[in-house]
Amino acid sequence: MVNVIINRIRRIPPSVRALGVVSFLTDMSSEMIYPLLPVFLTVTLGAGTLVIGVIEGVAESTAALLNVFSGVWADRAARRKPFVLFGYSLAGFVRPLIGLAMTWPVVLICRFLDRVGKGVRTAPRDALIADVTEPSFRGEAYGFHRMMDHAGAVAGPLAAAFLLGVMNVPLRVVFLCSIIPALAVVLVIVFGVKEPKESAPLHHSRTRMRDAWGKLSGDFKGFLAALVIFTLGNSTDAFILLRLSDAGVAASWIAVIWAMQHVVKSATAYLGGLLTDRWGARRTLMIAWVLYGAVYGAFAIEASQGFFIVVFLTYGVYFGLAEPSQRAWVAEMAPPEIRGSCMGLYHGAIGIAALPASVLFGVLWSLFGATIAFLTGAALALAAVGVIMSIGATPSKGSIGRR
Repeated sequence: MVNVIINRIRRIPPSVRALGVVSFLTDMSSEMIYPLLPVFLTVTLGAGTLVIGVIEGVAESTAALLNVFSGVWADRAARRKPFVLFGYSLAGFVRPLIGLAMTWPVVLICRFLDRVGKGVRTAPRDALIADVTEPSFRGEAYGFHRMMDHAGAVAGPLAAAFLLGVMNVPLRVVFLCSIIPALAVVLVIVFGVKEPKESAPLHHSRTRMRDAWGKLSGDFKGFLAALVIFTLGNSTDAFILLRLSDAGVAASWIAVIWAMQHVVKSATAYLGGLLTDRWGARRTLMIAWVLYGAVYGAFAIEASQGFFIVVFLTYGVYFGLAEPSQRAWVAEMAPPEIRGSCMGLYHGAIGIAALPASVLFGVLWSLFGATIAFLTGAALALAAVGVIMSIGATPSKGSIGRR
């Protein structure tokens, strides 16, 4: 079985494999910080849940909205790699500075600049993966990339837990140490990522977002509408981590559990890509969103630490199914000449809803408690599934096909 998987991975284009290594190292750096950030904000800096919602909402909205423009720029520039290199480099060098923050607005600035880097790189990177991969393998390619991304998110929290629990390193120093894997990212991009020699779909220097929008199918626009509805109920995971903390889980164990969830994400992402190629992106995505609704419903009830830990790990399966299927569906529906723009619209739709989602969740939690907040997220996820069901076509089934 292992040999079969290795042989399949060898067929994945080298640039996709290099981007997988880049995502591994980047998430290792990022996840040395992110799972501990709610505790750092609330305990060390004295911020409240609404502040967490604002910081994460601004951060994620910044990344996703910039994706709209970076996708268009990448289409017009006929290059993807420069955007990828700049985006990863900016985030990697700014992120560790959170360790120097004395007040929460400084954290907000660092998270903002970190997400600027993410916004610049993500749409061009996802478009580049589609550019170098045959349509019948795109689900698998995106699944591999997400698998490596989440594997790095396993290494990061484990490194943080080791530094905190074994080496007794202060939390701020752990954040500063996250620059080490970030430095390696630059080298991998420079020497390992190659753009396709034939880039005819990118020779549209006058492409504008309004031109791209006019070329989109009704199914793609329906997908974007469903994505906005879903994202309104998909607040920052910082609230789930806070739910674990409120249940009595220690900070060092939260880092370990976060790493365990990424083991689940990594293990299921590649499988999710294979299922996307076999079942079709639409069907796989619907299953993922229904699972998300069930998970948020479970977080709404009062339960033990053990129950929440199991639900939190199950939450990782949702990511493994949703991430490759969403990207593969976008790549399938996108006209080749505006593929970067379509990836940008996909991430931009998430960004439009990210800020109100996290702020709304924080307000609901503050006013009515965690139960109402999580139930609202579950209801919006199921409403989004209803929109997906109304979309007539199943685009990836016909052209992605079966192996």
